[in-house]
Amino acid sequence: MVRSVNVAIVGAGLVGSAFVNQLQSLRSHAVTYNVILIARSTKALVSKTYSPLQLSTWPQDLAATSSASGLSPGDLAAYLEKSPLPVILVDNTSSDALAKVYPVFLAQGISIATPNKKAFSSELGLWNAIFAAAANFSDKPDKKGFVYHEATVGAGLPVISTIKDLISTGDEVVKIEGIVSGTLSYIFNEFSTLSSGSSVVKFSDVVNKAKELGYTEPDPREDLNGLDVARKLTILARLSGLDVQSPSSFPVQSLIPKPLEEIEQVSEFLQKLPDYDDKMEETRSKAAEEGKVLRFVGKIDLSGESSQKVKVGIEKYDAAHPFASLKGSDNVIAFYTKRYGQNPLIIQGAGAGAEVTAMGVLGDVLKIAERVAK
Repeated sequence: MVRSVNVAIVGAGLVGSAFVNQLQSLRSHAVTYNVILIARSTKALVSKTYSPLQLSTWPQDLAATSSASGLSPGDLAAYLEKSPLPVILVDNTSSDALAKVYPVFLAQGISIATPNKKAFSSELGLWNAIFAAAANFSDKPDKKGFVYHEATVGAGLPVISTIKDLISTGDEVVKIEGIVSGTLSYIFNEFSTLSSGSSVVKFSDVVNKAKELGYTEPDPREDLNGLDVARKLTILARLSGLDVQSPSSFPVQSLIPKPLEEIEQVSEFLQKLPDYDDKMEETRSKAAEEGKVLRFVGKIDLSGESSQKVKVGIEKYDAAHPFASLKGSDNVIAFYTKRYGQNPLIIQGAGAGAEVTAMGVLGDVLKIAERVAK
């Protein structure tokens, strides 16, 4: 007997489009996935009868819909609560407003799969409310929904599931080190290299190249301020057992020169960034003299040896360290635990991009469907 679930997709940009394509390409028929809603911020394609939408024409159908605005979180919750089948909300946005309603969705039995970091890295109260309302973190699930967020750290890499498995099987996290921004991984892999014969490049030139290649946000300062890394570290730290209040509650090194912090236009910022190349070059040169390279890293230390348990910033690594030989925009995370000791469990691979992020979200949808499909 084929079981079924309804799927509501909010966020139909690059990740959302990749998700729909991957969902259509599923080879397993153990569960039927009926997409009943696809929404952008300004438009929503909704099946009022909860029958499946026609996915082969969804971009055209969404563009042609007469809806002048997307659904509010409250309207969305009301619509999904009436679904005749178990429903999975796929939130492909970075919306604060939607994230704050997660506990409501979950309490109504609506499950969630999402790469939305803000839901899990904002104030600690929201984190606690989400997991208190989630069936997979409750002794009394009743009609509560399940929540999975693998793609919030490392896109499709098995980072979240790994740390959960380590802890649930009785292991203890001692330390976590990671390069978890594909953008900053690329920038420092290009800027600070192991090859002594390579030509020296300017930091501002690498930033501009990363922007041209589409590795940065439209405003590169959203990557350079370190907040994206801080959000991911907040999630990992909380999963490790630390009650981190917010991404601003621990040291985060910004790569934006202070005199440029108040500039409004991206073009003006990029124009003036070369004026501060000398300071970054000095840092790079000192590391090179020690036979080391620079990497932008997040660290979590539960060993008691460090007074600062969580921090984000530039670190130096010698050639023997796995972080030093990283290429392109890959992510890499090292878990030091009681079981793994001095030889960490290392996860490495593409940690950004629409396809791998959508894969991480789809993997979570499949896990939820196995538990709730009827």
